[in-house]
Amino acid sequence: MPDAASLTQSLQAQSSQSQALQRAGSKAMRRLLPFLLLMYVLAFLDRANIGFAQKALQHDTGLSDAAFAFGAGVFFVGYAVFEVPSNLLLHRVGARLWMCRIMVTWGLISAAMAWVQSPSSFYTLRFLLGVAEAGFFPGIIYYLTQWFPQSARARAIGVFYFGAPLAFIFGAPLSGLLIDMHGVSGLAGWQWLFLVEGVMASLVGIWAFWYLTDRPEHAHWLAADEQRALAAALRIDAGEAAEHGPRGAFAALFDRRVLAYAVIYALIQMSVYGVIFFLPQQVASLAGAAVGLKVGLLAAVPWLCALALTWFVPRHADRVGSHRAWTVGLLVLSGLGIAVSGMAGDMGVPLVAMIGLCCAASGFIAAQPLFWTFPARNLAGVASASGIALINSLGGLGGFLAPLLRAAADRHFASHAAGLELLGLASLAAAALVLIVVPRGGGRRASAFEQPAGGAN
Repeated sequence: MPDAASLTQSLQAQSSQSQALQRAGSKAMRRLLPFLLLMYVLAFLDRANIGFAQKALQHDTGLSDAAFAFGAGVFFVGYAVFEVPSNLLLHRVGARLWMCRIMVTWGLISAAMAWVQSPSSFYTLRFLLGVAEAGFFPGIIYYLTQWFPQSARARAIGVFYFGAPLAFIFGAPLSGLLIDMHGVSGLAGWQWLFLVEGVMASLVGIWAFWYLTDRPEHAHWLAADEQRALAAALRIDAGEAAEHGPRGAFAALFDRRVLAYAVIYALIQMSVYGVIFFLPQQVASLAGAAVGLKVGLLAAVPWLCALALTWFVPRHADRVGSHRAWTVGLLVLSGLGIAVSGMAGDMGVPLVAMIGLCCAASGFIAAQPLFWTFPARNLAGVASASGIALINSLGGLGGFLAPLLRAAADRHFASHAAGLELLGLASLAAAALVLIVVPRGGGRRASAFEQPAGGAN
């Protein structure tokens, strides 16, 4: 048996490592997440600005509703095709270099959207935009798995997901303001929208090369003991994931659990993009106003609700291990909110429609950081890079299908509520699949990020 002195030394070493891990986690949160959040705000804004430009763009270029829906969705085809290769390259060369490349190229192509003149140029640039941005989102998710242990990952991803509501809270008024710049320097408002937001993305991409750190071992802003403690915690998670999941990039692409998660994510993305591509026009219709600053401010309201829920839920889920239950509940909330927003809008009850949109946005935004903890439990190393990319890639096809299905349902049933009701069903189907695919529990361990400085409880 160990003597008292040895036991005391062991306890002191554990306490010291726990404190170092806690400090490392706090520093990583403060250092990395605000910048990653800024990157995601620009990415989401880049995807959503097409909704603000819709009417003016169609008027100036002659795009039909069907052509606009196809162009809005074809982005995801280019995105899906190049997701896995992009994430494997990120795994090889590091996040700082690859994220710089992604943001600079997508910013330049987005800015070039200001010179769209025909359906063919619209389709081409939207496809190329998807190719340029491919790997951004799964790359960030993979990057976060290299910095935050499983027990704190939902919280970290949840902070990153603030980018979506923040893009609308601040970006929607900005987009509306840029649209209102119609005629300045001889440019249309929608041209200013693409130019300004595209240049912003490229500049932040250049900044990313100098700011990001690839791994904890390379972080000059962590003390040596903090680097060791964080790296050790991440190795434990990676070992457990590798033990129960596919090994190698190729194996992950054909793993049944990975494919099941991709189907769930595709259904979630159908809900997300079927709403956001048309949100400015839907809010404008409810408000009886043209798209501009006023509509931009109103369109920010659902995202304020999403921000509040996304702040609370992942923290609570990490604390008590209720990721699965919360995910199902939030997806049900989203599905019902989407359907109600369509029905209430069709019946001329704008307040109820706006409440429905608030529930929809809150549900599908807050559910996603919880969702990403499920595949991360079974993926490690290069398998994590390829598996996460495949899930996002196939899931992104939901973003391609959503505007097409919504437009088709609206035409077939001659009702603006039909498409939203269909998208609501997609969210409910995702909730049902989570119950089937994701096992109960998940083996949550207490996070040292949450423990008091005195050590483990």
